[in-house]
This record gives sequence, C-alpha cells and structure tokens, in this order.
Amino acid sequence: MKFVTATHHNGNPFVGLVYKENIIDLQQLDEVYNGGPSQIPNTLIECIEHGDAFLKKVNELLNSLSLKEEASEAFYSFHEVTMHAPIPVPRKNIFCVGKNYREHAIEMGSEQDIPEDIIIFTKAPTTVTGPNATIPNYKNLTNQLDYEGELAVVIGKRGKEIKEEEALDYVFGYTIINDITARDMQSRHKQYFLGKSLDCTCPIGPWIVHKSVIANPNALQIETKVNGEIRQQSSTNHLIFPIEKIISILSRGMTLEAGDIIATGTPAGVGKGFKPPRFLKSGDEIEITVEHIGTLINRIE
Repeated sequence: MKFVTATHHNGNPFVGLVYKENIIDLQQLDEVYNGGPSQIPNTLIECIEHGDAFLKKVNELLNSLSLKEEASEAFYSFHEVTMHAPIPVPRKNIFCVGKNYREHAIEMGSEQDIPEDIIIFTKAPTTVTGPNATIPNYKNLTNQLDYEGELAVVIGKRGKEIKEEEALDYVFGYTIINDITARDMQSRHKQYFLGKSLDCTCPIGPWIVHKSVIANPNALQIETKVNGEIRQQSSTNHLIFPIEKIISILSRGMTLEAGDIIATGTPAGVGKGFKPPRFLKSGDEIEITVEHIGTLINRIE
C-alpha cells in the first residue's frame, strides 16, 4: 500500500491511496460505502496514529472495490492531483543519520571519518516540501547547494528503549528524502543545522510505502541522478548502522512517536565528493529512486 497526501484542483488536502493507475480519496470512498461521515482521519499523520484500526479500515475499503462505479468521484488520475509530502507538516524535526555509508564518510574526509558511534542531526519541519516541487536556489546564502538521496523510515507507534530485534515492529512504512544541504554554511557554522534547515530543502515522497510491502529495508537499491546522470548508486545493505540499530539508539533516552521521520543516510556520490565539486545549479533536476518505493523528482529554482 502506498499512502499519499494530495489535493484535487484547489481543494483541501486529502489522504489518498495509490491504486493501479489512480489515487483514491479514502475519505470520499469511505463516505460512499458507508453512506455517512467518513471514519478516515483528515491527515496521514493522524491515520498513522490510529495504527491497525486505520489499516483494517483501508483493507475493508479495498475489499469493497467491486462497487467502484458507485464511487467514481473518489478516484483521480495522477494528472488530476497535486502531490504533497506525505506528511507535509511533521510535528518534530526530521531525524537524520550522518555518514552512514562507509564510502560517503571517506569522500567527505578520509577513513578516519568513518563513525564508530552514530551521528544524528535534524532538519526543521519547515524544510519539508513535496515531489515535483521547486527548491529555492538560495543564491544570497550559498553557492554550494548539494543533494543527498536517502531512504527514510516513518515511525508507526510510540516507543522508548526499543530493542533492535523489535525495532521494525515500530515502523509504519518507508519513503524517500532528498537532504538538500548548503555545504558552505555547514562548514562555516561548524555544525549541521543551519546548512540543512533552509526552507523547502527536504523534499519527501512521493508516498509512504507500508512496511508490509518491503521484506527487508536493509537491502534496497538506491540511486540518484542529476539531469539524467547517475551520481549515487548503492544499497541500504551498506548502511553502517542498519535501520533496527538506528531506531534502537534513538529511542534509548527519547520517545519516538507515530509520524516521526528518520532519514537513514546517503551513499557516496554527493556533489561535494567530486574533484572538483559538482554542486547544484539553477534548473538542475534531481531524481532519487529507491527500490520498491518509487522515484522522487525535484528541480532547483
């Protein structure tokens, strides 16, 4: 199951489900089948908080799709809607893992930069933007805008002191993040936050794929292209800290909650890693593909 947040024309955002060549407005479908107000929450983060009850409801609706003709108003083609980040306004900063691929750590410095302990930083909620959105070029602030294609984890339920062997039980699903970074700001300020938290520099999407679709999130191919040229190509089986360990470490002293987003790190091949560096320019198109999830595309203003 692939869950989206979308709008039809100038309407309000709705929680949708990708179904074949369509996007289903789940609230509208629920209203048709039940002949009354929908039990589907208004936002995807609220849906995630409802846990198994939400998934059960969605499965009931899918099992009733033989009545599609009666619910045609709930079905939209992709070109009829605008896709947003699946969780357009996270309630917390996005958790990000730094230097979580060996070759990326080396390209950013040397083998001495391969971490022994996990590196965690965050991006502000105001960084979030959606698929196909234009990313500001911030020419007044940086001339070293860079890309980072990453698999992201969306937490499905509240937990603290989570054991590694139970960590995936706390996952709702997976999506794609482009951790756009102003490298010169990052270097100048001697920390990650400012260079990572410019508005609209965290495209997420195009949807959240439910965890039931992905047997092993630590074995997914990931690829980033800039203007059609492959820049990053790796697999999440090269993560230094796999997803279970990331969740366990984060939750040791901090409560993870439904809707929390964790970016798991980027492979080698970022712009800064080239000699000379190959930073993003106005008009560049970045295309990130993760196996079993899809492709996230954005362009620089």
